Amino acid sequence: MDASLLPDLPAWQRLGGQHTAEEIAQQPALWDELADSLELARERIERFLGDWLRQPGHRVIFTGAGSSGFIAEMVADQINAQWPAEVRAIHTTSLLTHPALYLQRERPTLLVSFGRSGSSPESVAAVELVRENVAQARFLDITCNPEGELARRGQGRADTLTLLMPAASCDRAFAMTSSLTCMLLAALIAFDAAPWPQRLDRLRTLVTHGQRALTQWDDAVATLARTAYARVIYLGSGPLEALARESALKLLELSAGRVLALANTPLGFRHGPKSTLDAYTLVVMLRSAEPLARRYEQDLLDELRRDGVAGRVLSVGPQAGDSEPTDFTLAVPALPDPWLAPLWLTVAQRYALHRSAALGLTPDNPFPDGTVNRVVQGVTIHRHG
Repeated sequence: MDASLLPDLPAWQRLGGQHTAEEIAQQPALWDELADSLELARERIERFLGDWLRQPGHRVIFTGAGSSGFIAEMVADQINAQWPAEVRAIHTTSLLTHPALYLQRERPTLLVSFGRSGSSPESVAAVELVRENVAQARFLDITCNPEGELARRGQGRADTLTLLMPAASCDRAFAMTSSLTCMLLAALIAFDAAPWPQRLDRLRTLVTHGQRALTQWDDAVATLARTAYARVIYLGSGPLEALARESALKLLELSAGRVLALANTPLGFRHGPKSTLDAYTLVVMLRSAEPLARRYEQDLLDELRRDGVAGRVLSVGPQAGDSEPTDFTLAVPALPDPWLAPLWLTVAQRYALHRSAALGLTPDNPFPDGTVNRVVQGVTIHRHG
């Protein structure tokens, strides 16, 4: 890892946030490692997928729970727009409760599961549910843990391919950080329609920009976190709506719920949620790379700043002429929003980390009483039918 990206680990160790800080900082290095491992796995991936995505009657379901479910939402529409097969995101938490809405026995289905541990009850149950209820089912498990249930149960099965992320991506801290961005980028590499060399070039380009994002914005994020906003609202459109939800979840998790974090779309925000604004509210717009979406985003940014109700309004995203010097902006290549999302997420991850410490919590484990756990517990799986 580039030494310039390393946080002050002794200080974070004293604050109980060493693992979280290190796992945020290591992301560009892991993306570089991921590019190498996926290049080696290319033949396995292509052989497993075959012409599945080219068949209009086939279905691909990206799935996961919590942060892993937001990965599914970030990638699904981007992939769906490129192939004849139907591609959609369905959280395991919905798939298990309402399987009849999503599964058809005669519809060939590929279930793509995201799981840091690969051992959450919902992840394992979703695979079994699809296997039992779909006649022609296949499974691609993207996970960070070679010892997890997904990886273990998929061994030796012709209907299953397991893609393991770099070992260090299996975050030791409570919050998913490097695990999330690695799994997100792995899915884009595996399923994008661009030629393989172009996909890998995109990923390697992100490594450089990820390093810049971490060094260029670190002091500004730490300063921002010292202001005690009671509410933080993340806004994003298209695939970045899921990024907004993930950003809000990171803050909820690491602040142990003491900071109310919400997510919405720029257009949806006016339909009621705008009423939450006050002087103690921070609004963060996650900017799209799409020119049309940016116009809608800029309209709302201008409106919110003109209203002067929110404590602060800022934006994070690709550098453009309408960005202000105080915003978190970065000159990046022309890539679709899901590919750029990991760069913007580093701001939300570090903000949540610094805010957690400012509240006197231990970011590596903000729930020492066990009310919320790193791997979800207490789930009873009920059989369908």
